[in-house]
Amino acid sequence: MEGHGPGGVGTGNRNRPLSALILGIETSCDETAASVVGRDADGRPLILSNVVLSQVAEHAAFGGVVPEIAARAHVEAITGVVEAALADAGTGLGDLSAVAATLGPGLVGGLIVGAMTGKALAAARGLAFVGVNHLEGHALTPRLTDGIAYPYLVLLVSGGHTQILLVRGLGHYERWGTTIDDALGEAFDKTAKLLGLPEQGGAAVEKFARGGDPKRFALPRPMKGEKRLDFSFSGLKTAVRQAAQAVMPLADQDVADLCASFQAAAADSLADRIARALARFGAEFPNLAEPVLAVAGGVAANAAIRLRLEEACRTAGVRLIAPPLKLCGDNAAMIAYAGLERFEAGRLDGMDAPVRSRWPLDETVAPLIGFGRRGAKA
Repeated sequence: MEGHGPGGVGTGNRNRPLSALILGIETSCDETAASVVGRDADGRPLILSNVVLSQVAEHAAFGGVVPEIAARAHVEAITGVVEAALADAGTGLGDLSAVAATLGPGLVGGLIVGAMTGKALAAARGLAFVGVNHLEGHALTPRLTDGIAYPYLVLLVSGGHTQILLVRGLGHYERWGTTIDDALGEAFDKTAKLLGLPEQGGAAVEKFARGGDPKRFALPRPMKGEKRLDFSFSGLKTAVRQAAQAVMPLADQDVADLCASFQAAAADSLADRIARALARFGAEFPNLAEPVLAVAGGVAANAAIRLRLEEACRTAGVRLIAPPLKLCGDNAAMIAYAGLERFEAGRLDGMDAPVRSRWPLDETVAPLIGFGRRGAKA
């Protein structure tokens, strides 16, 4: 179990008066997480605790997350994780104003565990309950870490999502672009599996890429030059497989070069899409004192991708905000903070609020049907 509290982003002086305290619970995939977040006397967010228990070991033998195993692991871990978060924060249930839990999107079994735990705690102690969209947690993380004002642009890159979102305000999100097939994190994971790398595919690809030649394999830059702001990574993943087959059997240097070439292609593709999004953002909001692009999600931890995004933002005169690595992946601090903003705005939920396996932030746009995968990408 990894604990990030007390301490962390914006913790400040623990002895200063606090406003509302929110317990956040996150169980949408393969991390069981709980966090306590509030504000100090000056209104700045405080992460009082952030406990994350990973299930990597439980799923390692299967080459991916098994929903049934994940749900059972959440059941076994949730009580201990919540207790640890409260203990790290030096608080009890009686000090809380509300409980926030992820209601989607994600694996239904895991979502049910977190949602029912959050609702039970809220009901037992007479607390408000707030249901949070996991993607909203990512989208609001730059307000937690850097206190930025609305509006701003978000690039959400994770194992399940690759989206460009305009964040106009709490609950007001516009999807400007999304993937037509694979999410970038998924492409990283599948590339790692194809090349026989360890689990935690994105981190493994990045590690091997450091010793590789990014120019050895001429891989495609999907969607580069397209006016639309959508992404595609299925073809890039296929190109990696074909390049690997052409040089079989793979030596260690082949693997490193393939990782470096794949990572460079992915970063180039992202940079091209983002440059176009930043141009649109500047045209729609020409009078912002400090325009911001925030990058969120697990892939945001990749140093090469951050570097390319920094270059694109510097060229456009936009500030790039990338959360600390511990807040890039799934965590409960972002859920607690989103719950705090919703609590302060009076946006509470009843005990009948359902979990949702798919839950797009912008529900005004139609799901995009991919060319490689038949099905809607939220």
